[in-house]
Order: sequence, then structure tokens, then C-alpha cells
Amino acid sequence: MRIPIFQVDAFTSRIFSGNPAAVCPLEAWISDGSMQAIAAENNLSETAFFVGGAGRYAIRWFTPVTEVDLCGHATLASAHVIFESDPKLAQIVFQSKSGPLGVKRAGDWLELDFPARPASRAEEWRTSVSEALGAMPAEVWAARDLYAVYGSEERVRSLRPDMRRLADLGVFAVAATAPGGECDFVSRFFAPREGIPEDPVTGSAHCTLAPFWASRLGKSSLLARQVSSRGGELRCVVQGERVLISGQAATYLEGAIQVELG
Repeated sequence: MRIPIFQVDAFTSRIFSGNPAAVCPLEAWISDGSMQAIAAENNLSETAFFVGGAGRYAIRWFTPVTEVDLCGHATLASAHVIFESDPKLAQIVFQSKSGPLGVKRAGDWLELDFPARPASRAEEWRTSVSEALGAMPAEVWAARDLYAVYGSEERVRSLRPDMRRLADLGVFAVAATAPGGECDFVSRFFAPREGIPEDPVTGSAHCTLAPFWASRLGKSSLLARQVSSRGGELRCVVQGERVLISGQAATYLEGAIQVELG
């Protein structure tokens, strides 16, 4: 069976930066095991699979080791592939394990409509997160992931986490965040337990980060940067129970994979 495959760098306007995602459009769903095997072979932080057409799709995302319930950069990458194939299309909706996810064109950017995931204070994690990240955070908050809040962008950039300790925490991921020097806030995101030591740019984390910093900074529109080695930029707008996350994308490769499905 031949399956189309694209590799798209998301949350960036140029290749070799942002977060690379594999995108596999399907005519019909293949088995979970086959999708997981393809994602493991791709060995990117996420591989997205979608079915559908005419602006309505269903989407699923896999890391090299597991399926996840929400992924921003691979959704952006998938939307980029769809919009590139149909320049007249202005808006699409993906059905997912996290509900409907809208994506629309916004000039040269694509705007994702994602659910907000507010965090709650989790000081009981502060010592163990400090040991894993190598620096004591001022605060720790929890939603799907743990969020370690630091006082400066420089502190976040200088972190040298212990990946074994992070995995041993038993949570999906740990993010480090701080006010930004030339943006509203910065972050880094670590998920070694899910096969992603450091994710270059993490859209889903901003479902929590954007509401947190919107409340902290007293503004609903924010510019965010993920300060991994590749880096990426996101525009976030908090609208109650939804977060609009905008980014750009660039196609790196297009081809097909040949697989035998059991």
C-alpha cells in the first residue's frame, strides 16, 4: 500500500526551524498498529494521519511510542498540506479526541481554534521538578502537563534537564516557562516518557500557557516563542474556553511510503 507523506516544519516560515511533523493523508483508516509503526519509523515528535475531504476531516496523532489526544504543530502541518492542495479553501474542521478543531487562513498564517486547558497550582511537585530540570522554579502548575515557572527567559534557555528524572516523574510532559524579553512569554517542553526528549515547538502546551500568561499579564492577545534549539513563534488569543493559536508552516518534503499492512 502506498501512502502519501509530507514533512512540514510548523510554527515557522522557513524550513530547518520550527517543529517538523510528518503528515499522512489516508483514504480510509488503517490499523492503530500500522499508524504507530509508521510514526516510530518516521521518528519525529508527531506523525498526523487524517481522513476526509471538502473541509471536514478526522485526525489522529502519534509520537514514536504512543497516540496523543491533542497536538498543535502536527495539526498546523496537516492544515498546511490541505490548504496547499486547495488554494480556494478558507477554513477546515478536524474532528479529534479533543473535540472539533477549526483551522482558518489568517493572511500568511494559519489560526488553530483549540480548547483551553487551565492549570492549577501544584507546589507538591516543586522539589521533584527542580531536581529534573536542574533549577528551582518559582512556581509549579499542573494541567495535562506540569508547568515550571521561572523568572527570566535566560533561566529557561539555560536549563539542562535530566531526561531520566523527567521520565520518572510519571507525567506526560514538563514545560518550563518565563516572561519573554522580546515577546510576552517563552517556553521549553520536555516529554521523554512519550519518546520526545525536547519538543521544538508545542502548540498544545499553549492551551495552558496562553491562559496562564493572559491572566498573569492582564492581556488576551500574546506573542509566544518556544526557545528550543530550532525555535518557533506563536500568536495566541485567549477567548474564554478556547485558545486561538496561530503559526506559519513550510513544506520540507513530499513523497510516498510503501507499507504492507497486516
